[in-house]
This record gives sequence, C-alpha cells and structure tokens, in this order.
Amino acid sequence: MYSGYITDVEGIKVGHSQSNEGMTGCTVVICEDGATAGVDVRGSAPGTRETDLLNAEKMVNKIHAVLLSGGSAFGLDAAGGVMKFLEDKKIGFDVGVTKVPIVSGAVIFDLDIGDYSIRPNFNMGYLAAKNAKEEEKSQGNIGCGMGATVGKILGPEYSMKSGIGSASMNVGNLWVGAIIAVNSFGDVYDYETNNILAGAYDYKNKKLLNSYEIMKEEKNIKDFSIKNTTIGVVATNGILSKPEANKVAQMAQNGLARSINPIHTMYDGDTIFTMSTGKIKSDVNLIGTLSSEVVSRAITNAILSTNSYKNILSYEDLKRC
Repeated sequence: MYSGYITDVEGIKVGHSQSNEGMTGCTVVICEDGATAGVDVRGSAPGTRETDLLNAEKMVNKIHAVLLSGGSAFGLDAAGGVMKFLEDKKIGFDVGVTKVPIVSGAVIFDLDIGDYSIRPNFNMGYLAAKNAKEEEKSQGNIGCGMGATVGKILGPEYSMKSGIGSASMNVGNLWVGAIIAVNSFGDVYDYETNNILAGAYDYKNKKLLNSYEIMKEEKNIKDFSIKNTTIGVVATNGILSKPEANKVAQMAQNGLARSINPIHTMYDGDTIFTMSTGKIKSDVNLIGTLSSEVVSRAITNAILSTNSYKNILSYEDLKRC
C-alpha cells in the first residue's frame, strides 16, 4: 500500500459513518477554518451539491466541508446533518444571525448492493461530522466506501468490491493528500505497474476480464447509467486562489484516468474537489501534478484495503485464489 492519509494536511479532519445493513455510508472532509476550494466534474452522470459556488466568479471564497456519500441522489440529504454539526460549533459563513456552513458534496450509486431503503441521511451526516478527527486513517469498507464496487460493464454480477482509499505526499513543507471513493464503471489498475487490480470478473471461470476489450467488441454491455462514479477530495496546505483550486481539481482527474479504464464515461459521474488550507507558498503546477499522483495512490489503496461482501469478491480474495 502507498503511505499517508489526507489528514496529513494540517487542519483537515475526516469522519465516517455507515450502515452495515444498508451497505452504504458517508465520509466528510472538514476544514474548520475554511478552505479555498475548487471542483472538476468530468463524468456525465453526476450527483452533486454546492458546486456552482466554487466557480471563480462566485462570491463565497471558502468552504468548510465536503461530503462524499453513498445512496445516489438520496445521499445528498446527509449534507444537512454536516451543516447542523458545524453550525452548532459556530463554524460557517457569518450572516449575522448565525453562521452558515458551506458544505459541498457528491454521491455514488450503491443502492443495488445492500438494503436500498437505507441511505445516508441527516443523522448519518451529523454522525460522520461528529466522528471527524485529524488522526483518522481508516480505509476500505467504511463511510462512502461501504457500497462501492467496480467493473460493471457486464452488470453487477460481474463486479468486484471496492471501497474508499487515501494517500498523501510531501515536497518539503508542502503537503498534498487525497481521499477517493472508487465506484467505477471501469477496471482499476495499479498506476505504476499497469496491472489490473480489480474490475469485471468472470466468477464462473475465475478470471479478471478487460472492460476496454469488451467495450471494443460492442456486445453484452449493460446499461448502467448513473450507477457508477468515482468521487473524492484533494487537500493541500499550499496557497491557492479559487481559479487555481479549480485547475488543481482538473489536474487531479488525471489520476483517475491513470488508474481506471474506461473512465469519465456517460455511465460515470466522476467528481474531484480541491481544498486548500493556504499555509505554504508553492507553484500551482507542482500542486496539481502531485494531486494527480496522490489520487492514483489513493485509488490503489482503496482496492487493497477492501474486504469482500457476500459473493462480491475483493482484491484480497483474488490473491488467495
């Protein structure tokens, strides 16, 4: 596994909450002092919240949290719980009568793996925020990673279990970290070896398939519109403006393209947020390039950290075969 965690960036907290019965959950990344933020939505079936305000010309300059949630569009409800927790702590944009926490977010589709009637809601979001801490290091089947699967080109019966992963890197005092919930339509590769780690799996013949090759054959492809998506957050202590934060989010998407194939399809809603705590002067090009690599590392960690669920195998299961 690759080292580090997004909480290696000072001022960043992470919290998770989940339902074992529902096989769903949410993950919240909090910066109590506020973070300059950007976003890049590359997939064509996104489910997002408070992304327009991250455009460079919008008024609000800082956000206080990003929610990564299961439950498809239902999971956006969990943001209300995150807002309530932060408001109770008097964290947010001061409007006089109260402080309004700015909580951006994105969701993955995981309704077909556990009890679909159980989704991340207000209470689950509140609990994830309450659980947030700077020492958080959990990966795999936790939070937004609970119901994540990959390799669904032939349908869920060919998919493998995935989860949420994190990693970090530093160059001197500059730190960049990422946390990624991997729920992709495509297969996942180790970006250094180009070996497939997880993806479409032939359970009858016990072998990994290649989704790209299946796609080229133009047969047996299932319609899984809006039922995938890889989402995550890149955090840095580097100083970024809003336009630069958006550029870093764009560059971070290269980590997805390096590690997942096919990626950014009509079936995915791939979304990456950037959060800058603004402590260290650095070049935006360096931050963006590090972000791309740390996203790839986090994706690999998500696969390596995940356990199987019922008959859906994980990377660890294939190692034992």
